[in-house]
Amino acid sequence: MSLEVKNIVKSYGEKVVVNDLSFTMKEPGVYALLGTNGAGKTTTIRMILGMLSKDSGEVLWNGEPLDIMKTNVGYLAEERGLYPKYSLMDQLLYFASLKNVSKKDAQDRIKYWADRLEVNEYIYPPKDKKAKSKSMNADQLSKGNQQKIQLMIALISNPEILILDEPLSGLDPVNANLFKEIIREEIEKNKYIIMSSHQMPTIEEFCSDITILNRGNAVLQGNLNEIKKEYGRVNMHFKAEGDVDAIIEAFDFTEVVKNANEYEIKVKSEAQAMEFLRAVVEKNINIVRFELREPSLHEIFVEKVGENHDR
Repeated sequence: MSLEVKNIVKSYGEKVVVNDLSFTMKEPGVYALLGTNGAGKTTTIRMILGMLSKDSGEVLWNGEPLDIMKTNVGYLAEERGLYPKYSLMDQLLYFASLKNVSKKDAQDRIKYWADRLEVNEYIYPPKDKKAKSKSMNADQLSKGNQQKIQLMIALISNPEILILDEPLSGLDPVNANLFKEIIREEIEKNKYIIMSSHQMPTIEEFCSDITILNRGNAVLQGNLNEIKKEYGRVNMHFKAEGDVDAIIEAFDFTEVVKNANEYEIKVKSEAQAMEFLRAVVEKNINIVRFELREPSLHEIFVEKVGENHDR
């Protein structure tokens, strides 16, 4: 199985929102769509789902046009979409029926996910002898708990393809960790997952391949590990017991940030970092810490779009 996005385009008048975007998932895993607000991430997701028409291009699942009426797709939208005045149980059963999940299977899966996501008390409130017990309405829940219900809706059909648009947005650390555990479980089930997020550590944690969008254009694509390797280990963290300012000034470093007696230095190459280290050793200055690392996804992202996006 494979998911292929080929040359999709979307414009509104003269404004091109997504410009000739292509990427492929040849095997299960997590693919990341990154970009600033308005970069085209959500528009891309909506075109993949068929919620928004494409000006041109196509989306293929196993070589055929993706049709969400025929393919089992789960979607957690950035803009939450529960009906505020309807009971949670009714909504869960309704959305399950749209995915052709039988009522019995839906009830079993609702019970499983209610336990897993710790929302039993909202869906199965304590029975009241004087009044008919029913689940809460969506507008009686906090935003975080509404998000849990929407994740249940996305997962209730056990989808082959799972699309998560800002899945951790607005969650406290405990619930963010819970969502992460569930995402890991879905990865282990060999799901095809597309994730859009502003949280770079989350992307680095889960995603093997990425596309960074800027004003609708793909400015960087590929395997995240390979991208980092191409940059090389150019970030140096340095701490010493002694004055090294004069030595640092003698080197033409790209960037130097000093915090107390620690330094974050952007070097031009690993060779330059080793040359600096030798210079410090020759001065008999005690080195507390010396570390070279590849740039983080956050740093790569800022480099690619930080100077060019609309402010």
